[in-house]
Amino acid sequence: MTARIRLAGSGQDAVIEPAEVGEGHVLILDGAEQSHVDLADPSAIRHEYLRRVANVVDSLPAGPLRVLHLGAGALTLVRYVQALRPGSEQTVVELEAELVGWVLQHLPLPAGTRLTAVADDALAIVHQLEASSFDCVVVDIFTDTGPTDLGAPQFYTALLKLLTDRGVAIVNIGDSPGLQLFSRHAALMEGAAETAGMGGVWTLTDASMLAGNRPGNLVLAAGPGLSPAAGMDVSAEAQRWRAAGPHPSAVLDPDGTAELVQRFA
Repeated sequence: MTARIRLAGSGQDAVIEPAEVGEGHVLILDGAEQSHVDLADPSAIRHEYLRRVANVVDSLPAGPLRVLHLGAGALTLVRYVQALRPGSEQTVVELEAELVGWVLQHLPLPAGTRLTAVADDALAIVHQLEASSFDCVVVDIFTDTGPTDLGAPQFYTALLKLLTDRGVAIVNIGDSPGLQLFSRHAALMEGAAETAGMGGVWTLTDASMLAGNRPGNLVLAAGPGLSPAAGMDVSAEAQRWRAAGPHPSAVLDPDGTAELVQRFA
């Protein structure tokens, strides 16, 4: 099955086609693979950065979660959460108004998935949603060619206010050599977390990214859920994140994240 659409908002060409390797289908935006979905096994995650995001989600208390996804793609993580935590209430915000409906037409969600889709701008939506309403907020919209207005202090302040007392915000940064985008966003998230009394920012990435000489993804995590007060042994969880890979895996605690930010600031 192959499907195509030109997205009205951005003018990008979107394609869903069978994966060249292994099972499932991929979503391609303007020639670049953006998401992978295995309808037969919604718990399967192929992209390395999303596996690291899922590792952090797995650390949250057992049972259904309330999850906000800023950025939709092919809804891979929505499917993962439903597969492992049935009954979760999930909301996805996507600027491309027709993308979610088109994806679901060709790649339907697992039975029982409770998903609300909102066509809106991420910066606007974080100021409109109710405080303390999500156990997990996942942001997957930042690349070195993506939106710049979201990299403002007020975005992270508003983002962290959405978290429950067990909540975690997880932000994927797709960056170029030099890690300028990572450094800026990590510093902003750290400042917002410190102001909110939530502790520091953790970083999960491929170990080769730490040299700053190649493009790739770095995943930031912060929130009240990453603390002993929430019942989490964060040091033990960090060891699990590292062991879970993909490998070679690097997990930086807040001090390590701050050092990496300073190195590339």
